[in-house]
Amino acid sequence: MSTLELLNNNPFDILVRNFLQSQGHFRPIEQSKVPHPVDIYEAPNGISIDIACTGIDKEDIDIQIQGNILRVIYDKPKTELDSKFYHRGIAKRAFNLGWKIDSKFQLSKAEASFENGLLRIGIPFSKGSELKTLKIK
Repeated sequence: MSTLELLNNNPFDILVRNFLQSQGHFRPIEQSKVPHPVDIYEAPNGISIDIACTGIDKEDIDIQIQGNILRVIYDKPKTELDSKFYHRGIAKRAFNLGWKIDSKFQLSKAEASFENGLLRIGIPFSKGSELKTLKIK
């Protein structure tokens, strides 16, 4: 076993890594057992969250904003649960995703779009978070 492997298994290393990973502009408020495909990235005008929704109608997705919490919820329709599948390769599982959004972003101005099975949520920067420069006197 290499020294690097020992460091990765050290409980203190795991604790520090988990602490540092949770410090950012957004934090997941729940971790699901099966991760759902999500991309979160900073765009020029704010933050974008892309969620894969293959085979899901946009009318079946619920987006909720409460305070600084953003939730995206999808429950499987009952008809799909009753179907007898011979092969199941497309994951259309229910999901309940949530993030705590930093005050750097203006969650009340968020917009959502749905195209080709991809749900995109854009959250602009808040006015007070713009970069300021000071001149030295």
